[in-house]
Formats: sequence, structure tokens, C-alpha cells
Amino acid sequence: MPTTRRTTLKAIGAGTGGAALAGCSGRAPTDSETETASKRTEKASGKPTANRVAADPTDIPDPIDRDEPKTVEVELTAKEVRAEIEDGVVYDYMTFDGQIPGPMIRVRQGDTVKFNLKNASSNAMPHNVDFHAVYGTAGGAIATNAAPGKENAMEFQARYPGAYIYHCAVPNLDYHIASGMFGMILVEPKEGLPEVDREFYFGQHEVYTDKPAGEKGRHSFDMEAMKAEDPTYVLLNGQKFAITPDNFGAVTAETGETARVFMVTGGPNLNSNFHPIGNVWTEAYRDGGLAGRAEQYLQTVNVPPGSCMVGTLDFPVPEHVKLVDHALSRVARKGMMGVIEVQGEERPEVFDPSPDTPASEDEEGPMY
Repeated sequence: MPTTRRTTLKAIGAGTGGAALAGCSGRAPTDSETETASKRTEKASGKPTANRVAADPTDIPDPIDRDEPKTVEVELTAKEVRAEIEDGVVYDYMTFDGQIPGPMIRVRQGDTVKFNLKNASSNAMPHNVDFHAVYGTAGGAIATNAAPGKENAMEFQARYPGAYIYHCAVPNLDYHIASGMFGMILVEPKEGLPEVDREFYFGQHEVYTDKPAGEKGRHSFDMEAMKAEDPTYVLLNGQKFAITPDNFGAVTAETGETARVFMVTGGPNLNSNFHPIGNVWTEAYRDGGLAGRAEQYLQTVNVPPGSCMVGTLDFPVPEHVKLVDHALSRVARKGMMGVIEVQGEERPEVFDPSPDTPASEDEEGPMY
């Protein structure tokens, strides 16, 4: 039987009630529903199937340089993969295109988006996409439901500007989002965005596992911990301290430059208190609201689950800017941090770390 929207809905047990349409389910998933493809195929060995799920913060589309709307084709592939949250700690992720957050989609207000979701044949679960940039039932989630090995498409017009989350919204959507299925769609205003020297893209979410943070071996998903909103890890770009010098590397900038940071909070439960240690958001758009005026010189921006922020940073001095959730136990205990390494000439009139004597060699400094 060919897979259609109707047969896919039947296969995943989605009815016509309000909870089903919203992608919500009041029950816990069964064992088979939480068995991702990587769990089934690699259960004996527990070995990762991917070396990295952390998205490269610099791998994002260029700013839009056109004055007229157009039709834009976008395709995402749902991929279930096994990777390490940190050294020796293995988890079964669910992703868009194998990365967390999923690829940033960039369109212009007024564009028509022809979207296609593929669900990899190696997957074990159905997946779909709810776009917060869509006028339409469930943000397109019903239209894009796809069983493993199948695909579904839709078209929509990006009518309002801003930075918006997209995420999987099948029943037990919180489990899918906690495992990595979220990203950002940026709808640029018709006039575009102010020019900056660099742009970076980050996503925060939390992971709930059945073992303590740092315990070696394969960690399974813990539904009860998620219901209690007690995560094992809180992560930036999907893995512990992923975007830092000791892991996949910090992103870089030069003194005198400006950078725009796009940030999406998948959640599914925790707000992010997003703060650049050693810096400040020169301008910030809360909830991705690009149609309004930017706020200036904000120290910490609250980014709720299911929302985004867009902020700019100035770099007058060389430093390591640490991007953190300022609920700081999430940094020290649960892995939530990224680093921007700013290189250039010192400016002691702006910041002099040792005006009289150098720091003691025995002095313990802050992380990074």
C-alpha cells in the first residue's frame, strides 16, 4: 500500500482529536516506540554510529540579497543516530540531517517554501515537522508525517518575519525534541538584516537519561526524568561542551568585528538564560521578533523552549566569550557552554587583566 498522510496517521496511532492534531500524547511511549534504529541495530555493541551530532555554528546560509520574493525549495531528512554526549557516554539521538540543531533554513518574508521531509529508511520511528513560521494546522506537522523510508511534502508562504523554531511533533514529541529534533527557520524582513562581520547558529536542549551524567556506557532515555523536568544534561549544539577548544573547537572572530548570534531553544522543558560571559548583547531581539525594535546592552536573554533569540556582539578586546545558560549548574554540572575565541591586539585602556603584576602561576582560573 502506498504511504499517504492518512495511512501514516493510522500507522502512528494519531486520531482526529485535539491531542493528536497537536502532536501530543498523554501516555508514555512503549518500548518499541523508544527503540530507535541505532538501538536495534547496535544494541549488542553499544558503539556510536556517528562521530558528531553537534552542528557547526558557522555552517549557515548567507544573508539574503534580493528585493523580490521567490520560491525556495527546502528538504530535511530525519535521521536516528547513536553518538557520544561526552567521552564514553553513548546516547541514541534523533536529528534533522544528522545534526543538532537541525540546519538553519533562511528565507525572505513573502517567499513561497516548497518543503519536503524524508524519513530515512534506516529509522525506526515516524517523524514530521511543525514550523512556527507557518499559518496552517499544526504548523505543517500533519501534512509532513512520514513513516520510515517514506517522505511527505507541503508548500507554505512565509508571511511574517522573525526567527522561529521548527521541531518534530509526532505523539511523544517531547521525547523526540529532547533527543535532538529541532532547528530554526529564519524569515528575513523584506528590507533584510543589518550587515555584520560574522554569524553563528546555536541551539540548546536538555537530555534525560537513565544513568548519572558522566557514567560510561550507553544511556537510555528516561521518560520519568523528563516528566519530572530533571535532565541529566543541558547541551549547546547537542553534545557536552561541543563548541569549545577541548572538543570540536571554538568559533573565532577578530577584535573590531561584530557577530550576529542566532539561538533556538528546543527544550522541551527548560528556559535558557542565555548570557555571553565577558560580553553583552549589544542588540537583542527577544523571541526572534525581528519586526520590532532591538533592545540594547542586555546581559542575559530569556529564551523559552519553543522560541528563539537573535543578538549581536561587539568584540573590542581579545578574549574567550563563553556562551552559557546562566542557571550555572547547567554549565558546571550538565555541559551547557560554547566559546567564541576573539583574537587581536590588546587594548589595555578597555581591559587590562594585570595592571600591576601578572597572575600567580598557581592561581586557578575560570573554565576556558
